[in-house]
Amino acid sequence: MDGPNVVAVVGPTAAGKSALGLALAERLGGEIVCCDSMQVYRGMDVGTGKATAVEQAAIPHHLLDLVAPDQPFSAATWAERARAVLRDIAVRGRLPIIVGGTGLYFRALVHGLFEAPPADPAIRARHEAEARTHGVASLYRHLHQIDPATAATVLPGDLVRISRALEVWEQTGIPISELRRRSTVPAALRLFAVILDPPLPELRRRIFARVETMMATGFLDEVRGLRAAGHGACRALQALGYRPLGQHLDGRVTLTQAVDETKRTTVAYARRQRTWFRKETAKLRVASPPEPRTLADDIVHWQAAHPARVTER
Repeated sequence: MDGPNVVAVVGPTAAGKSALGLALAERLGGEIVCCDSMQVYRGMDVGTGKATAVEQAAIPHHLLDLVAPDQPFSAATWAERARAVLRDIAVRGRLPIIVGGTGLYFRALVHGLFEAPPADPAIRARHEAEARTHGVASLYRHLHQIDPATAATVLPGDLVRISRALEVWEQTGIPISELRRRSTVPAALRLFAVILDPPLPELRRRIFARVETMMATGFLDEVRGLRAAGHGACRALQALGYRPLGQHLDGRVTLTQAVDETKRTTVAYARRQRTWFRKETAKLRVASPPEPRTLADDIVHWQAAHPARVTER
C-alpha cells in the first residue's frame, strides 16, 4: 500500500515551529502530529510548550498526553503510534503535519531504529574511568579507529555517544554504523520537510523570552503540582526547566538562579537540536518561518505531483 503524504515542520526549540504548523493546518485542512518526547507526558504542559486548549480545539493535535510522567516511553513506541496516526489522518482526507523538535523520534519514524544490545553498566563505568584518567579524546580516537563513520557524526567531547558506540562494538564485534545500515527501514513516507534553523543569537533571544513567558504563565506552579502528585523523583521531572525549578522548591537555589539555569540548558539543548537536524534532508531549510500562504501553495503543488492512495488496514 502507498504511504500518506506528510508535511513536517521540525527544528530547535523556540524556532517558530508550532505557529507555522498551526497556520499550515488551518490553510491545508491538516492535523498536527506532535513530535516531542516531553509532550507525551500528562500534566507537563507549560514547561514543554504544549499547545493550549484553544489551539487544540481549533486544530486536532495527536500524540499528546499519552502517559503519566512516571511511565516509560520510547522513540520506537512513538514512531509506531505515529505511523498509525498518520495513516488514520490521511484516510480521513486530512493532511498530517508533524511538528516538533525531538530528533530521535523523527528519525525513528522516517529512518527506523536498529536493534542494539542493552546497556552494560560495567563497560560504561570502565569508559568513564578511562575518560577521567586519559580524557575523552582517548576514547574518541579508539572509536575513530574501529568506526570512522560514526566518529564523523559525534562530537569529540560527547562521552555518552562515544561510550555507547564503543559499548555496542565491544558487545557485538560490529560497528554501530554497520548495525544501523542493516536495520529494517520503515516504509518510506512521502515527506515535505521544513527545517527551521535560526542563527544562535536569534534563537537565544527567543528562548530567553519563552522561558520568561512560561514563568509568567504558571511553570513553577506546574512543577509544584507534579511534585505534590508524587512525580518529583521520576525521570521526566529531570527535563529542561523542571529540574532547576524543583531544586528551587527544595530550597537549594534561588528562583532567579533556577530561571537562569533553565535558559542556559535550553540554549545548550537547542544547539544540539540544530546539529541533529542538519543531518536530515529537507525540501526547505530556512532561518525563519516562511510566509504560511506561500508555503501552503508550494505544498499543494507538491501534493498534486505526488498522489497517494492510502487505504485503511
